[in-house]
Amino acid sequence: MPRTPRRKSLSGIYHIMIRGINKQSILSDDEDNEKFLTVLNDCKELCRFELYGYCLMSNHVHLLLKEADESIGQIVKRISSRYVLWFNRKYMRSGHLYQERYRSEAVDDDQYFVTVLRYIHQNPKASGLCESISDYKWSSYNEYITQCKVVNIEFALSLIGKENYVGFMNESNKDSCLEYTIVKKTLTDAEVAEIIEAKFKVNALMVLNEKREIAEYICKEVLKIEGISTRQLSRVTGIPINFIWKL
Repeated sequence: MPRTPRRKSLSGIYHIMIRGINKQSILSDDEDNEKFLTVLNDCKELCRFELYGYCLMSNHVHLLLKEADESIGQIVKRISSRYVLWFNRKYMRSGHLYQERYRSEAVDDDQYFVTVLRYIHQNPKASGLCESISDYKWSSYNEYITQCKVVNIEFALSLIGKENYVGFMNESNKDSCLEYTIVKKTLTDAEVAEIIEAKFKVNALMVLNEKREIAEYICKEVLKIEGISTRQLSRVTGIPINFIWKL
């Protein structure tokens, strides 16, 4: 099926989402998040784009930015390639990290701009990662209050009003922007162990002792099952996570 052409933004502003392949984690710890922000800031200075908002989740990233010297495609390519190079080196893995091409939507009017910014900032709470959006460490929400780090806050505050920012960002709504619903299907370690034993006729803790090609096959097959993460598979089998990352 041919790809649908991206709609060109008349304002040059886009809401972008970058996703991990097969819902894989692309941001596993604080170091990963810090590195992504460093890459984002470096690319911002290089490409001269305006960054208005971001939210880093474990397996996807939201960005709200305005293109300048380079097109949105070139900007995302720079950000993605720089981060994946570092990520693959850290976890001793190779291959693709992102799910197909990035998703994007044009943001052509002021009302939709503030709606998207609010959606991005509320994403962690909507996903059950925090009680209050101010508690989430890896979004630009608090930058609008502390006025530091990566984002350009002036444009959004000129639309919302500095005194209205906190109330507007925390306002209940039914916003839906580039919706990416993460189905919270999870399995317990015991359930994963039972699946491995039933499907492959081997105790989960004994997979580590199998021949390398057999262990690789089992791990690949298990990771296709919804609700099983790489970290959980490592925990259940005792196989080092770096081995699993390389698959």
